[in-house]
Amino acid sequence: MNNFLITGLVAWLLPGVGHILEGRWKRGIILGAVIWTMFIIGVWSGGAYYPGFEYKDGALLYLLNMFARFGNGIGSFIGFWLALNPPPNVAAWATFEYGGRFLEIAGLLNYLAVLDAVDINQGRKR
Repeated sequence: MNNFLITGLVAWLLPGVGHILEGRWKRGIILGAVIWTMFIIGVWSGGAYYPGFEYKDGALLYLLNMFARFGNGIGSFIGFWLALNPPPNVAAWATFEYGGRFLEIAGLLNYLAVLDAVDINQGRKR
């Protein structure tokens, strides 16, 4: 694929697929499996409902959380959709904050994977 914008967009939307498009099957499968596994663990742990506060309560932390979670591509839309109707006692779950961290780390890892796929596309990396 010659267009780095398409590679970057596909790599962001579907973690691991950008590398597969560039012919790096092993790397794409490993990255996709790790990112999606972290995402699924984060959602099952209640992380989709984290941070549990609103923008007015802590603007910087809220923005950092949203930026990191947005890195999950399609997963971020799934997470935001799940957060619309949280269970009433989700903040009492022992895994609530850990789930939030898993979603954030998965998103940040996907940002790195997108940059890697674009670098491979541009010939800056082998």
